[in-house]
Amino acid sequence: MVDRRTFIGRVAGALLAASLAAEAQQAGTVPRIGLLSAFSPSDAAGWYEALRQGLRDLGWIEGKNIRIEYRYAEGHNDRLPDLAAELVRLNVDIIVTSVTTDTLPAKEATRTIPIVMASAADPVGMGIVASLARPGRNVTGLSQIAPELAGKRLELLKEIVPNLSRVGVMWNPGDRGSTVNWQELQLPARSLGIQLHSLETRSPTGFDQVFADASRLRVGALAILPDPLFARNLRRIADLAVKNRLPAIFHLREFVDSGGLVTYGPNRADMFRRAAVYVDKILKGAKPADLPIERPTKFELVINMKTAKALGLTIPQSLLLRADEVIQ
Repeated sequence: MVDRRTFIGRVAGALLAASLAAEAQQAGTVPRIGLLSAFSPSDAAGWYEALRQGLRDLGWIEGKNIRIEYRYAEGHNDRLPDLAAELVRLNVDIIVTSVTTDTLPAKEATRTIPIVMASAADPVGMGIVASLARPGRNVTGLSQIAPELAGKRLELLKEIVPNLSRVGVMWNPGDRGSTVNWQELQLPARSLGIQLHSLETRSPTGFDQVFADASRLRVGALAILPDPLFARNLRRIADLAVKNRLPAIFHLREFVDSGGLVTYGPNRADMFRRAAVYVDKILKGAKPADLPIERPTKFELVINMKTAKALGLTIPQSLLLRADEVIQ
């Protein structure tokens, strides 16, 4: 016969075991997000924190009711296919990518796991999706493409350098997104009466030659096309631009933070926060094929006055008044 104390102990033990089992079961069903990145953790820390904040705003807390598997190529794009395959083997619920460079390997790795792009280049032109309105298959998210941006950056350079007629364009012919941007730049350049000079490089070892060629060609300013290669080397590019007395424009505000002159482009942190909305919808049952791809809604113009002074430039007051931020 079991006494009262033993019975209570057994009941308590059974309840505890049931509770632990329930917790274990719940832990086993916590959604896993695979984050595939062409960048290094330090390069994109702000963007990924914006993604996590967006998830928190929607009730998804990393380490509590969601897990994130991080895979960084750290500038070695040849590693991306293996990293994507690794996330597929882990059977993550969703793969979040940053730009075109890491989206393409993810798409090649799986046709079933949903993929959310946070800031890809032209996803239709790159063959990633069928259309912006109806992506089809398993890829959706946000595209940073805005055709008017290429011309807008040239216009800004011409405001800063009024007699500008020759612009060097730094781009990576090895990146499909960069090639698309180079092509998009041609028409606005002609309408502005600007002659473009191609300054190509596929790796950081070519940066010095880019600036040597810019000097030889006597360009008056430098337009740096969006590319992960350049995003990973912002400070070096900014330093070379100042050293060679070249006004330079890029699309990421981090360029100005690193000493670059001016940036104009989509607010990348905002796009990563919006990517969290796609993750939330998919986790709640939505299909990527039914979620239209969004374009940027927030743009930022940031100017570094310290760099302007170092280059001997006077930034027009009208431009300063339009800037979202002026760094002194």
